Amino acid sequence: MEKVKKSLIYALSAVLIWSTVATAFKLGLRELHFSQLIFIAAGVSAVFLFLYIWGTGKFHLLRQTSRRDLLHSAITGALNPFGYYLILFKAYSLLPAQLAQPLNMVWPITLALLSVPMLGQKIGWKHFLALGICFAGIIVLSSQGGLSGFRETSLFGVFLAVGSSLFWALYWILNVRDKRDEAVKLFMSFVFGFIYLLILLPFVSGFSFPGGTSLWAALYVGLFEVGITYLLWMKAMQLSTNNARTGSLIYIAPFISLIFISLILKEKIHLTTVAGLVLIISGIVWQQFFIRNKE
Repeated sequence: MEKVKKSLIYALSAVLIWSTVATAFKLGLRELHFSQLIFIAAGVSAVFLFLYIWGTGKFHLLRQTSRRDLLHSAITGALNPFGYYLILFKAYSLLPAQLAQPLNMVWPITLALLSVPMLGQKIGWKHFLALGICFAGIIVLSSQGGLSGFRETSLFGVFLAVGSSLFWALYWILNVRDKRDEAVKLFMSFVFGFIYLLILLPFVSGFSFPGGTSLWAALYVGLFEVGITYLLWMKAMQLSTNNARTGSLIYIAPFISLIFISLILKEKIHLTTVAGLVLIISGIVWQQFFIRNKE
């Protein structure tokens, strides 16, 4: 019971922190270019993960990295953080946080579809029905309060927010195949992602970073979106006696996130936002827990 209690505390702490990052994204994008935001965040994450690896006595695992491991990390780093966050943050720059954040949740459905050609898994009509439910949620979300809201919604932003799930799903599949320590894999991916961003930045935004709230938001994203929160979640899953039940707590995050978006960003939360989010989460939960468990 003590392990279960600790697992719940770690998991809920991670969920609460992840509920704040959509707000932090928007605060960071007020003054920073979206490429600058991920450049700073990726650098902070890489430094934090290195300190964690060194502090936990896992530094020897880095020295054991082979050329094949380096190649694998070079590919995963191109997917995450480089491709995934560039696309996601561009979407956030075009959309209200209450729209971009739920759209980013569709990656489990994308993962299920990609698992067919890449992992040889089979999916049936129920998976496509779950996809249809999520798609209905996307349409409701995009309406932004009513039919007139479609005219004010950036369809390109919607496309990017949903499309970012492809990069995350590909990263997840490649990450599963890599049997190295989780923290080491993540650190190496962020090192390569940071290098790619270092090369990209002079061409798109430059290295002139404004101070103030946006800079602090970028540091917060780097420390909590991947660093500390990732470790909390990993610890929760290690202590959990039921990973599926513990993992389902993540679906609380987008609803809590709407509270921060409303209070801090002062966005008016539309009823369609809540309805669309419920549809998306329903499709994902049905696909992950009910369909998969019966197959």
